[in-house]
Amino acid sequence: MATDAAWTARLARYKGPDLWRSVWQLTSAAALFAGAWALMYASLSVGYWLTLLLAIPAGFFLIRLFIIQHDCGHAAFFRSARAADIVGSIIGVLTLTPYHYWKKTHALHHATSGNLEHRGFGDIDTWTVDEYLARSRWKQFGYRLYRHPVVLFGVGAVLHFFVRHRIPTIVPREWTRERRSILWTDVGLLALIVLMGTLLGFREFLMVQLPVTLLSTAVGVWLFYVQHQFEPTYWEHDERWAYDAAALQGSSYYRLPRLLQWATGNIGLHHIHHLHPRIPNYRLQQALDDLPELRQVPTLTLWESFRCVRLTLWDERRRRLVPFAAVQHL
Repeated sequence: MATDAAWTARLARYKGPDLWRSVWQLTSAAALFAGAWALMYASLSVGYWLTLLLAIPAGFFLIRLFIIQHDCGHAAFFRSARAADIVGSIIGVLTLTPYHYWKKTHALHHATSGNLEHRGFGDIDTWTVDEYLARSRWKQFGYRLYRHPVVLFGVGAVLHFFVRHRIPTIVPREWTRERRSILWTDVGLLALIVLMGTLLGFREFLMVQLPVTLLSTAVGVWLFYVQHQFEPTYWEHDERWAYDAAALQGSSYYRLPRLLQWATGNIGLHHIHHLHPRIPNYRLQQALDDLPELRQVPTLTLWESFRCVRLTLWDERRRRLVPFAAVQHL
C-alpha cells in the first residue's frame, strides 16, 4: 500500500467540490425529504401505519442531508467556507446535530481513529480486554449495558441526539464557537417546532417528525458503528499508529446494495473518506472504480455487518475485536 503522502497525491484529483453537483445534490435531497414529509403528513388521514411506512424513505433522505452536513464540515461540499457553514448549520437543526460542535469533534475523530491513546471524542467507546478486566463489576456492567444493541442503537442514540446535543456544557469551556453552535441549534430547533406546530398542529408534527428522527438516528449510529467496529480492524498505540493504516485497515468498505449506497451518500466507502476527507461523497465511487488498491481492504456486506454487533473489546494480544464471551474464562 502507498504511504500517506502518496495517497494524498493519488487522491488529489478527486478532492474539492463541483458547485453544480453540490447544489443539485442539496436541492434534490431537500426536495425528496420535504416531499416525503408532506406525504407522511397527508397520510395521517389515511392511517398511521402508512405514515410509519413512509418514515423509512423520509429517514434515509434525512441521512442524505446529514451526509451533506458532513461534507460541509470537511470543506468538501462548497469552496466557500461561509456557504458550507450556513448550509451545515441549517441542516444541523433537522439532524439534531450542532454543526460546529460536530465539525470539531469529527475532525478529532479523523485525526485519532484507531489510536488507543486518543479515544473518547467522536467515536464509539471501546475498551481493551485488559481495561475491562481491571474495572469493577459495576463498571463492567455499565460498559456491557452501553454496548448492548438496544442501548447503542436505540436508547443511547435517542439520548445522544435528543438530549446530549442540546447541552452546551458537553464541550470544554474554551470551545466558545462550539458552545454557541449548540445554543443556536437549540434556538433553531425550538423555532422549527413552534412554527410547524402552529401551522400543522403540535401533535401532527410530532407524529410525522418523531419516527423519521428516531429511524435516522438509529441508522446513523449503526453506520458509524460498522465503519470502525468490524474484523479485521486496526487499533494501535500512539508510537505505532499511522494515519493511512488507520484509514485503510480501521475504516470499513461497507459494500451496500446500490439503492442503500445512494441513500446513505456513499458513506460506506469509508476507507476512502478517511484517506482523504475533502473528497465529496459524490466522487468516492469514482475513486474506488479508478484505483484497484482501494478494493483490497476489509470489506463488509450488509448481512456480514450484523455479526459486528457482538464485537465489544479490543484484545491486544490477539490483535482483534472480540465479544464479551471471549473474556468470561479469564
